[in-house]
Amino acid sequence: MVSIRRLSTTAANFEQELNQLLAWESVNDHQLQQTVLDIIGRVQQQGDVAVLDYTRRFDQVTAETMAGLSLSAEQLSTAYHNLNEQQRNALASAAERIRYYHGKQKQDSWQYQEVDGTMLGQQITPLDRVGIYVPGGKASYPSSVLMNAIPAKVAGVPEVIMCVPTPRGEVNNLVLAAAYLAGVDKVFTIGGAQAVAALAYGTATIPKVDKIVGPGNSYVATAKRLVFGQVGIDMIAGPSEILIYCDGKTDPDWIAMDLFSQAEHDEEAQAILISEDAAYLDAVQQSIDKLLPTLERAVIARASLTGRGALIHVKNQQEALAVINRIAPEHLELSVENPEALLPYIRHAGAIFMGRYTPEALGDYCAGPNHVLPTSGTARFSSPLGVYDFQKRSSLIYCSAQGASHLAEVASVLARGESLTAHARSAEYRILSEE
Repeated sequence: MVSIRRLSTTAANFEQELNQLLAWESVNDHQLQQTVLDIIGRVQQQGDVAVLDYTRRFDQVTAETMAGLSLSAEQLSTAYHNLNEQQRNALASAAERIRYYHGKQKQDSWQYQEVDGTMLGQQITPLDRVGIYVPGGKASYPSSVLMNAIPAKVAGVPEVIMCVPTPRGEVNNLVLAAAYLAGVDKVFTIGGAQAVAALAYGTATIPKVDKIVGPGNSYVATAKRLVFGQVGIDMIAGPSEILIYCDGKTDPDWIAMDLFSQAEHDEEAQAILISEDAAYLDAVQQSIDKLLPTLERAVIARASLTGRGALIHVKNQQEALAVINRIAPEHLELSVENPEALLPYIRHAGAIFMGRYTPEALGDYCAGPNHVLPTSGTARFSSPLGVYDFQKRSSLIYCSAQGASHLAEVASVLARGESLTAHARSAEYRILSEE
């Protein structure tokens, strides 16, 4: 039997148990931070030499120069065209859906004119160059390539640089094919904190970018946090999460497998089920015990479920909604009869999957919305990655003589109230005389 935690909102210590369940502080580990700081500092000072050394050491690659860590456009094209037809069609279908969905997010410049001729507005421009990090190692994710690169290209970013580790020189053709399909401009086979540092500060080979996006392990997440300010970042990504609220009427095997879909990511991933039906929680437990041995990544999923998973019994729907908003999950499945009715009460969630026929896995690959989502409760203040993350907004202000005169009178009063007389006098020069 899989030893998965059972919680109940009726327990006196429920809040304490829930807090312990949700705790995740790997990115704040001081020893890890120091290691990453050392890597970043060396990459700043030594550039390509440091990147090459770290990549040889951590990924056991045999490249003698940085040229050995760079992939050409021809290699990406070859990877795509060498896929079997089924893989090529699936990748193309996913890319098309992701591109169409994100096209709806694109913002346009706008302006309006006031009666006195003053014009105000907003100019939208894309970032010049973006770096995307794609995980390697335990698993390779072509879907992450599509989800990170396509929104950048839809936004109009001219140059997208991709870093992906290739441990022991193992290259995943699906990842390279996805880069080709998404329009990635340059690919470097490096990973970890050294990749983040190289993108943030630039080296002789790797161009400095304006923003770094994409998920990674604790070293990558820590590096992104430490270079923020030098470059923009999308978010600090923690372990993957799923929270399922079920009314007890969905096949328990389906729900068990939905929980596995996150638990199999890594040992720190989190899978939680909420229901008012205690007997249903028992049924899902039985499904977990039955189906877990059939998974290829059963060892990882078991560690995730026993370490950070939970089955939570709530008294009613109101309590379920309160727990959902308290957790602010990355992925939320509403496996209930009428999920639309619950939407007005869901304040915090990265992505919401509605109904019994909408497993989170569809969102990971091909539904269309982005799968780069806020984790560890940050859905309280963060949003999914999107086109807006690759666009900047500049305010536009043009004053006519008459408009400037009116605004200057207001500005003068406020500036003198703040004892900023140069501000006031600058504005006052624009006040029209009454003659």
